[in-house]
Amino acid sequence: MTDRPGSRRRGSGLVLSAVLILSLTGIAPAAAPQAASAPGATLIHGTPMQNATIVARYPHDRAAFTEGLFWSEGFLYESTGMEGQSDIRRVRLTDGKVLARTVLPPSLFGEGIAPWHGEIVSMTWRTGIGFRWTRATLKKTGSFRYPGEGWGLAETPEGFVQSDGSAVLRFRDPASFAEKRTITVTLADGTPVVNLNEVEWVKGEILANIWETATIARIDPATGRIKALIDLRPLRDAVGASGRDAVLNGIAYDAKGDRLFVTGKNWKTLFQIRMR
Repeated sequence: MTDRPGSRRRGSGLVLSAVLILSLTGIAPAAAPQAASAPGATLIHGTPMQNATIVARYPHDRAAFTEGLFWSEGFLYESTGMEGQSDIRRVRLTDGKVLARTVLPPSLFGEGIAPWHGEIVSMTWRTGIGFRWTRATLKKTGSFRYPGEGWGLAETPEGFVQSDGSAVLRFRDPASFAEKRTITVTLADGTPVVNLNEVEWVKGEILANIWETATIARIDPATGRIKALIDLRPLRDAVGASGRDAVLNGIAYDAKGDRLFVTGKNWKTLFQIRMR
């Protein structure tokens, strides 16, 4: 997603909290976050802030305005955004080469994607139009409608989980895309966290990028409570990302290899990381 006039502003709901936003963007907050009992640990509204270790670095197409990402059968699948530039692509990890791609109609802004039984299901931003594609050929097989905005999408053991830029995550039936249940994502003290973007299911948790921050939330799928916030500012600094749009977005998990990949919009690097 990108920020344009009238695009993602939600009034006061945009701000997670003064302390949280300032601390995650690298600006010294007016009041320091709470110190945790463990030496060197930090709590944000009662939620621990953790770091990650960079395991490996891979090339990433700097022209890709990344909106969705997942790993399947040896390849990355990526969805990019912006009207007139949106596509879905199969990417080779080792060199970042785009092996296949399908282009969305120029009026549509591509968003999250997720695999399902040999298909790829994709969303668009504000048009409420979704698509189904064959994973092998990236050929369109159908389309569907859904209410509200589309941001992130991920496969889970119970179907899909979808973000829409609010603090609410929606669990959907993968065949009908009907809403099955919702959770509201909060910090430990109950503070809602909005602007949830790209999502991924990893070892029984939902990982979610928080738009406009270099931070991933680790979310309990039953309660919506954030177990920890992962500070990835070192990755943003490593790629020299600058500007409001060049934010962290894109999470993919290789379950067989137990590898976690992250990247950002127009980033030159895709990182394999290990959460601590």
